[in-house]
Order: sequence, then C-alpha cells, then structure tokens
Amino acid sequence: MYKKVKVVDLFVLYIQEKMKKNKKTLIKNLKSQYVNVANLMICIVDKITKKVKKMIMSQKLKEKVKSSFIVINEKGLHTRPSTELVKCASTFKSQVSLIYQNVTVNAKSLLGILMLAAARGAKIKIEAEGEDASEAVRSILDLAKNKFHIKY
Repeated sequence: MYKKVKVVDLFVLYIQEKMKKNKKTLIKNLKSQYVNVANLMICIVDKITKKVKKMIMSQKLKEKVKSSFIVINEKGLHTRPSTELVKCASTFKSQVSLIYQNVTVNAKSLLGILMLAAARGAKIKIEAEGEDASEAVRSILDLAKNKFHIKY
C-alpha cells in the first residue's frame, strides 16, 4: 500500500504541475486575446475617425449659392420651359431649389416647378447647395436669360 500512496501522490503532483502550466498558458492566451481586442478597437476607432474627417471635409466642400432671375418668357413657366429647367437642374449633384411667393420647390421636379405657376415678370429665387452649386445656379441663370430655349 505504501507504493500505491506514493504513486497517487506523484500523480497528484503531476496533475497540479500540469494545471499550473495550463494556467500560465491560459493567462498568456487571455492576455493575447485582450491585446487582439485592443488592436481591433484601435482599428475601429481609426476607421470611424477617417469617416468623420471625410464627412467634415464633404460638409466644407458643400457650398450654398443664391441668386434670382425674372421670367421673360411670354407665357411664363409653363410645361416646356419647366421641362428645360428640370433637365438643366438634373445634370448637377447639388440640391437646387426654386422659391416664388414663399413656396419652395425642388428644381429637379417638373410638378414642383409647375406648382409655382410663375407668369411672365415673376422673380424667382434660386438656392443651390452642394459641391457644384455655383455651376448649377449659373447654368439656370443662363437658361432663363435665353428664354429656356423656347421660341414661339
């Protein structure tokens, strides 16, 4: 029986040593996992920072331009000149609005422009916001000056 006890004691000691090594290995694994999680969080924060910077830069690039024109067409802004205006405004990325008698409409919407019911002599304000806003306003002003390319 003496030998059996000694063998059991040795076995217990062996198991305890194994567990100590496993604890060390487990602790090392946990530390490396924490490091991996920390690195992942740093990557995520970097990506978010880049996106926020990009958004801020795009906000800075957005310009807001305002102007106005007087409708010189004989029949005002009826369907044909309104269609030309929509075609012109739709070529730009910027958001373009027309304002007449405190009614604001999207310049890319035919029904919106027709809703203005602007007759000859009406003063229409243009507001454009976006990266190509100045070109959009300039183009619409040129179109209005040329009577929306409509010949009666």
